[in-house]
Amino acid sequence: MDKIKAGIIGGAGYTGGETIRLLLNHPKAELVFVHSRSNAGNPLHVAHPDLLGETNLTFTDSIDASAEVIFLCLGHGESKKFLVENPIDPAIAIIDLSQDFRLGDGLPGRSFVYGLPELNREQIRGARNIANPGCFATTIELGLLPLAKAGLLTDVHTTGITGSTGAGQKLQETTHFSWRSNNISAYKTLTHQHLKEINYILKQSQPDFDAPIHFIPWRGDFTRGIFVSSAIRTKQPLEEIKKLYQDFYYGHHFTVVSDTTVDLKQVVNTNKCLIGLEKEGDVLVVHSALDNLLKGASGQAVQNMNLMFRLEETAGLKLKSIAF
Repeated sequence: MDKIKAGIIGGAGYTGGETIRLLLNHPKAELVFVHSRSNAGNPLHVAHPDLLGETNLTFTDSIDASAEVIFLCLGHGESKKFLVENPIDPAIAIIDLSQDFRLGDGLPGRSFVYGLPELNREQIRGARNIANPGCFATTIELGLLPLAKAGLLTDVHTTGITGSTGAGQKLQETTHFSWRSNNISAYKTLTHQHLKEINYILKQSQPDFDAPIHFIPWRGDFTRGIFVSSAIRTKQPLEEIKKLYQDFYYGHHFTVVSDTTVDLKQVVNTNKCLIGLEKEGDVLVVHSALDNLLKGASGQAVQNMNLMFRLEETAGLKLKSIAF
């Protein structure tokens, strides 16, 4: 079959660069344009030095109408604005990596499916517009969805640490090297923007779930990855819970339930989410880890493209972790 023609809006940032990298190496996709107003006319490697020698494409400030799918790698609030100001043929599929459409919002002529394949695989296969989940949201949801499906969620206490790329490419006080190196700090304690998304999705699986999710995110002194530990009270034996998780994720290529402890280096540079389970008394701890730029953003977006266009779900995403 012919390759799928793909375009990117907002190609100069971290998620834009990661999406470029994946599409350039995808066996069934052709990257036909990368849009960036601030970089129009520049080679891609000006913004992404790792692409030097990989492609001769340049950034553009126009949209190539031959594209069959467009990835919106824009800041939160910018995707909806862009689609309103730049009408795109409804026949062109949209995969939005911002949070603009994750809570069921849409636009005239465009309704969005929440793009978490482990939850909505069949709906994604029939969709034309995808709201790609957030990075912390993906990590926490994949850790809790089997419990929600079984109606076992109660109060959740969650701590998660993320790399500096999660804050975006624009330099901030808390992202420059001298501040971040050898440092850890909490931020947006109990108020993180992904909490609305997480509650919205978990309640779809457990409608009576109305207990709080106490989420404390941390900034880590590394560049890529998210590691989350969620504690929930339950009397279910650990072996029954493990089987619950294994059954829930059976047939899903990228979410793996481990029999041993999990760590961040196992998932960096992959589209995997690893889940580890521990229990002491009535307290279950679910550890979940993924790469925030891949399974937490661009990798999941390409996974959704594969499903939408009936490709092998793992196409272009068979990536090995950087374990050492």
